[in-house]
Amino acid sequence: MTDYEGLLDLLNRHDVKFILIGGAAGIAHGSPRLTLDVDVVYHRTNENIVKIVDALANHAPYLRGAPPGLPFLFDAQTIKNGLNFTLETDLGWLDLLGEVTGGGSYEDLLSHTIVLPIFSSSCLCLDLPTLIATKRAAGRPKDLDAIAELEALREESDS
Repeated sequence: MTDYEGLLDLLNRHDVKFILIGGAAGIAHGSPRLTLDVDVVYHRTNENIVKIVDALANHAPYLRGAPPGLPFLFDAQTIKNGLNFTLETDLGWLDLLGEVTGGGSYEDLLSHTIVLPIFSSSCLCLDLPTLIATKRAAGRPKDLDAIAELEALREESDS
């Protein structure tokens, strides 16, 4: 089970620059749809990458779905060499995305965010139109299923 509050609090405490996207962002906007992970687009600066590594160092980050025992070193060089990481940690599942389909990088998405209160803190979240666009671009059945609900939330917030 993913500790959503624990993961978001951990990233915030370490001053990681990230944008909440995916199902957790939908929930922050009012969706009742369940999600099993926390999806974030992270800023790919050297400083922020070090903050991510420091934040997760004591939480056993490992590639989700990888065979047990597969050598995996979660360090700054690994993140720099990669882009998107689907991780399991002792706090649950965390998807660290350098880019997201239909939205781009942290810098591309920053102007499409709003600050929303989540648990005991607040996070940058994709705004509803951009969240809908990224789900549409991903095209997975579970994302397409969520679009009508997110559009209803957008219409409600516009009125």
